[in-house]
Amino acid sequence: MRNAEFQRKIYTVSELSFEIREMLERFIDVWVEGELSNCKTSTAGHLYFTLKDDRAQLSAVCFRNTARLLRFRPENGKLYRARGRVSTYESRGEYQLIVEVLEPAGLGALQLAFEQLKEKLEKEGLFKRERKRPIPAFPRKIGIVTSPKSAALRDILTVLKRRHNAINVLIFPAEVQGESASLQVMEGIDYLSRSTDVDVIMVARGGGSMEDLWPFNEERVARAIVRSQKPVISAVGHEVDFTICDFVADLRAPTPSAAAEIVIKSKAELVDRVGQLEGRLTAVMKYRMNGLRSFLASKVGSRGFVVAETRIRRMVQRVDDLTFRLEQFGRSGTFIRAREHRVEMCEQQLSAAVQQRLRKWHQLFARIAHTLDALSPLAVLERGYAICLTPEGRVIRSADAVNVDETVKVKLHQGSLSARVTAKE
Repeated sequence: MRNAEFQRKIYTVSELSFEIREMLERFIDVWVEGELSNCKTSTAGHLYFTLKDDRAQLSAVCFRNTARLLRFRPENGKLYRARGRVSTYESRGEYQLIVEVLEPAGLGALQLAFEQLKEKLEKEGLFKRERKRPIPAFPRKIGIVTSPKSAALRDILTVLKRRHNAINVLIFPAEVQGESASLQVMEGIDYLSRSTDVDVIMVARGGGSMEDLWPFNEERVARAIVRSQKPVISAVGHEVDFTICDFVADLRAPTPSAAAEIVIKSKAELVDRVGQLEGRLTAVMKYRMNGLRSFLASKVGSRGFVVAETRIRRMVQRVDDLTFRLEQFGRSGTFIRAREHRVEMCEQQLSAAVQQRLRKWHQLFARIAHTLDALSPLAVLERGYAICLTPEGRVIRSADAVNVDETVKVKLHQGSLSARVTAKE
């Protein structure tokens, strides 16, 4: 009996826990799938949660160095796959999974992160059209955030040179792929927005996989675009590629080359546009001048013009009379010099009186023209109204004045229409 008790192995709690840990830690690389629950983050940044199915559950911990690399936010109640090693937590007498990799089951990790950020920013209203700023029609300088060695930059510069070789370009060099790319793109947008005189900013990159384009799905890049003081064009990937950058930018271009086409009009287009505007301006001026000539011609025979013309003629005749009298008295002596001075005084008074009278009538004519323009039925028609007339030319003021199936004439600001009455109300 004593020999049996002597051979018995008695463990301390710590010793047994150590032995168990030694056994469990042989599971150094296992994948476990289960529903995530009880997810919480410590102040140090460690992530604690439970993976469970309908018959068992497993405690898990994802330490800070691994948790900070997660591109998505783990959510309770969703199915995940975890890769790691099994160990024990002696203080509570539990075994747990030390997670090195965590990904959603079914939907890819990047796709889940994309959908989560998209939903978050959309709820904040950052995708709304009314928040977007217009792209200037004639930018003097364009800022481009991209890699100086990228094919996207070569395509942009080629298009800009072909369409308008006088445009100024300022390039902020940034990596467009890799872990540091999103930080450099954000810094480029901030710099061009605050510290330069560019009129528009273009964020550009060629096509690639979702992993390659991921820097443009980072929240820091989206926030930089939103806070930019200059409008931003997203020219990332090909036409089928969509990034968070596309949704928050003021304008999304399907390709970098298309962005260059959009941001600047060609010289030929500008010349044609200027020619069109010049032609329209000339036509409007001619039309306006013809209208003023017609108006003045209709007013020349009015009483105001007749009175003014009569008074001017009387004054001219008075000057002629004085001139004749001076000629009779000759051009010598004190009397003649006095008369000459008198004539000069009269001429000055006459000129001042004529100018004053002309200004007075000009003001009167201007008021008359303004009143006529205000009362003219043509001015009313110009605002979109119309006048209905009977075939005989009488104005129709009531529906009772015409019958159904009768023909009426509709006078417009420009031209007229013939219409048939189909019903009366």
